[in-house]
Amino acid sequence: MEFLDAVIQYGFLQKALFTSIMVGIICGTVGCFIILRGMALMGDAISHAVLPGVATAYMLGINFFVGAVFSGILTAVAIGFVSQNSRIKNDISIGIMFTFAFALGIILITLMKSSTDLYHILFGNVLAVRPSDMWTTLGIGIFVLFSIFLFYKELLVTSFDPTMGAAYGLPVKGIHYFLMTLLTMVTVASLQTVGIVLVVAMLITPAATAYLLTDRLWVMLYLSAGLGVISSVIGLYFSFTYNLASGATIVLIATMLFLLAFTFSPKRGVLWNFIKARRKKGSLV
Repeated sequence: MEFLDAVIQYGFLQKALFTSIMVGIICGTVGCFIILRGMALMGDAISHAVLPGVATAYMLGINFFVGAVFSGILTAVAIGFVSQNSRIKNDISIGIMFTFAFALGIILITLMKSSTDLYHILFGNVLAVRPSDMWTTLGIGIFVLFSIFLFYKELLVTSFDPTMGAAYGLPVKGIHYFLMTLLTMVTVASLQTVGIVLVVAMLITPAATAYLLTDRLWVMLYLSAGLGVISSVIGLYFSFTYNLASGATIVLIATMLFLLAFTFSPKRGVLWNFIKARRKKGSLV
């Protein structure tokens, strides 16, 4: 009740709650396509690769969204270029390029001599979200969700069978880089909430939880978005009530939900699999 009263009374908490819900929805939705494509490492790479863009935009006094998107897309293109034009495999290319981008971002932020800004960029601080950040997150969220709705079939086909997608004449590489653009935008939207270091957890964990609960993509999308919202709201509650780091708290809640699904999922839960195995063994005796 104290938390609800605080939400009604304090404007900063209203903005934090709204932003957290939006981040939970868009991270959960985009995360489904990331894990279905086996691109968890790429998600990690893009989330870290936006740091130099954010730092450069901050130094130039322009909107960090522009710098972050440019940096993220540039890194995605660089990863593809290195892996396609050398003996280096894709995962190695990802490791090289994203660590380079992240290191460059840290150097740039060090030159700004602002450790406070570095902390907020890395780990987030949803309780300090500004109105401009909230509206930016809303705008990104609308664009991302509309894009997924508009290109759902193309994303579906290329996620499960890119060879079939190419046979149908779909621009598989174009769709890949379009998804990378959406991933970069979601990362930017999540900066204030969970930060760069933890955004990959919000992209992967709710989607992985939903993956354990259903075999249908559209159900998975709704479940993942809902789990993202639940994690964000409960995490914000504990963050505000006990003065904890917001991003870390949200991620811990998301991980706890995953562990519950991992244990008790009706089809794939460890507990039910154990029970089924015991019953099968008993019937054979």
